[in-house]
Amino acid sequence: MSFNFHDLAITDAGDGVRVITLTRNAVKNALRHQTMVELADALGSLDSDSHVRCVVITGGPSVFAAGADLAEMLELDGPALEQHPRTLAWRRIWEVGCPIVAAVEGWALGGGCELALSCDVVIAGDGARFGQPEITLGWMPGAGGTQRLARSAGKSVAMQMVLTGDAIDAAAAQRAGIVSEVVAAGSALARAVAVAARIAAHPRGATRAAKAAVQRAFETPLRDGLRDEHAGFRTLASSDERNTHIREAITRSRAKSRRNSQ
Repeated sequence: MSFNFHDLAITDAGDGVRVITLTRNAVKNALRHQTMVELADALGSLDSDSHVRCVVITGGPSVFAAGADLAEMLELDGPALEQHPRTLAWRRIWEVGCPIVAAVEGWALGGGCELALSCDVVIAGDGARFGQPEITLGWMPGAGGTQRLARSAGKSVAMQMVLTGDAIDAAAAQRAGIVSEVVAAGSALARAVAVAARIAAHPRGATRAAKAAVQRAFETPLRDGLRDEHAGFRTLASSDERNTHIREAITRSRAKSRRNSQ
């Protein structure tokens, strides 16, 4: 599969892992409309590729993404935003079934923070900072910065970040549940690729079903979530992948028991 993007690059990290790198570092990876459409296109293509089992998104070693392109956003009013390609791109990103790991170094602000929140696992360098500064512009987050942030960090932290516009550091983001791991500055991408490789080592159908089930926990009442989880559990019980892996695990376990008994 070949790609020709202007605002991002895609590399093959091996073992079913692909890395998407935002390449507008000169403008702190400002998420202009083209960037969002390209990102949605790239993720959609990778999501449909049976060889891809996990995707990493990174902004590079110095910044993840410092928000939207404000000059572009100023040109759009409310009606224009409703069905704008940018809005549709966000929706397409949220529908991706493939697990996504974010590698965050430096600033993840506004849309950049929302992009990180849209990923399934977030690895941050210890110099990373997360924030939703839209309130300082007389605006508010519009791509998950209130909803996903509140579900990850809880009401009080989300309210403080959204209403003050102040950013928090990587350690605070980890305590708030926004980040799963904090690593030394400069090593977020390497760790994210390692985590992605671990995810990619598992059966594709199982990881996608498990991702969908965890996402449902944030979208439905517990009773409905448990019902949907068990539906996925039953579906995978009939899959060749599951049955093959269980048989292999049983064989390994029996072989280990024989060796230990000798």
